[in-house]
Amino acid sequence: MLQTRWLGRVRYNDAQALQRALFLNTSEQYLLLLEHPSVFTLGVRTNLNNILVDPKSVGAEMVRADRGGDVTYHGPGQLVGYPILNVPDEVDRTPKYVHRIEKLVIDVLSNIGLRNTGTLDGYPGVWVDPQSGNPRKICAIGVKISRNRSMHGFALNVSTDLSMFNNIVPCGIADKPVTSLKNEGIDVSMEEVVEAFVRLGAAAFDGSSYLHQSVGFRRGDRARSQSGSTLIPHRKADAGDHEPQKSNLSKRMDRAGLSAEHFLSISSRKPEWLRAKANMGSQYRDVKKTMRKFSLATVCEEAGCPNIFECWADGTATFMINGENCTRACSFCLVQTNHPAPLDPMEPARVAEAVKEMKLSFAVVTAVARDDLPDGGAAAFAETINEIRRVAPGTKVEVLIPDCKGDEDSLDKVFRAHPDVLNHNLETVARLQYVVRPSASYARSLSVLSRAKEAGLVTKSSLIAGMGETNDELAAALRDLASVGCDIVTIGQYLRPTESHFPVARWVTPEEFAGLAKIGESFGIGHVEASPMVRSSYHAKSSFGSVNQLQSLIRV
Repeated sequence: MLQTRWLGRVRYNDAQALQRALFLNTSEQYLLLLEHPSVFTLGVRTNLNNILVDPKSVGAEMVRADRGGDVTYHGPGQLVGYPILNVPDEVDRTPKYVHRIEKLVIDVLSNIGLRNTGTLDGYPGVWVDPQSGNPRKICAIGVKISRNRSMHGFALNVSTDLSMFNNIVPCGIADKPVTSLKNEGIDVSMEEVVEAFVRLGAAAFDGSSYLHQSVGFRRGDRARSQSGSTLIPHRKADAGDHEPQKSNLSKRMDRAGLSAEHFLSISSRKPEWLRAKANMGSQYRDVKKTMRKFSLATVCEEAGCPNIFECWADGTATFMINGENCTRACSFCLVQTNHPAPLDPMEPARVAEAVKEMKLSFAVVTAVARDDLPDGGAAAFAETINEIRRVAPGTKVEVLIPDCKGDEDSLDKVFRAHPDVLNHNLETVARLQYVVRPSASYARSLSVLSRAKEAGLVTKSSLIAGMGETNDELAAALRDLASVGCDIVTIGQYLRPTESHFPVARWVTPEEFAGLAKIGESFGIGHVEASPMVRSSYHAKSSFGSVNQLQSLIRV
């Protein structure tokens, strides 16, 4: 079955990391569909003379790629497709594979109303009026096939700013112009083009069915919600209006087609399996005393975790570094959003001393998002890991990190400190990403896990259930996590912190959680911890132990 994914706008390097992970860690057939922010990419045969300006001067990145071909441009309004497929070892397989992509693009273009397209001898890609005296390139193609798997793919100009191509010699072809669907008079939305590729892609690449997941469409007047209804932009309230202004969360829910009638009231009675028992015994008080002694924060307290009594009674807690104010406003999280204070340079040492005093064999460290810092707070993670190793060398360390905006150098700071577990949370399914965590990205989160796996780390992620997703969507997210090599996944019930946060759609039963755990492990995830009360750091030590034991058996 072909796994098709519309990922929205994704930085080129994030998409590259995700591609590599799908290339290396799974035999699943994927077709990733997305847009890039403005970027010039250099293929292995790029002639640098074909780059006519400094990319920064026109607001673009420049990135080297390991695909074939010369320099090209990717940007908003251009649909980029990355098929990561199993390609048989046969004579002329690369030309044959390129022809399959060309035929798919030609079929899609015909399907949406542009029929005078085809190929041009000696020039890969798809052209408008190829047999005329004025052929125009509408789709570039550049691929790589290795280990009988494909990477890279095609770039179709839908409504692209064609002036950006004037800054390069596109694909090294100086005498033939570039065009777009819009330029050819085809008025079509990106969503309609994506839908055509999803429908026709399965027949072209897999010959069977497909499973599609989408982060949704939310730009432009013609963007449509998941239910297919046309979105109406919110206007500013006039002086005579009596209805209150909608919150940003309410607007995002509207744009995703989420109706309040499908959610539970905050006063809805929780089922018995969600009622945590308070245990404020001596061990709980000892943990709290240690945290206050070293002036430390815990995510257990800041995020209102329902397992705080159980975990603290067991002598475990998740340290939260880099301050108590987050620069993001995820709609499920109780941690305060505000301007953060400067970092405390002594905090890593205090965390390490607390770990030593508590005699922890396994420590978990997380942090607020710090988008105000150039490295997103990555250096503080590395320093904390190193300090714990210095004063408590027998302690295993798990870190739960933000995405650091996908910056490779920042992430590498954490990876080089080599935590025993690198945790980064996907949080929810593709469709709900924009509503639930508007400053994050489904593709970027998968790319962070991909890079961590590539760095040789044990990787972990978490999903929240009960926010309006279906079990099929959760299964698709588990498949994506398995496909990038994620070793540990936790899944728990969403609990709404306050009335201003995202509402609960339903109470997921313990039996459903058990089923999700089986599904995740059937996909190849080493350990899935799934039950109503599970949170990201819940049973972290035992989860790591399970995966560590499994990996040891595999090595033997």
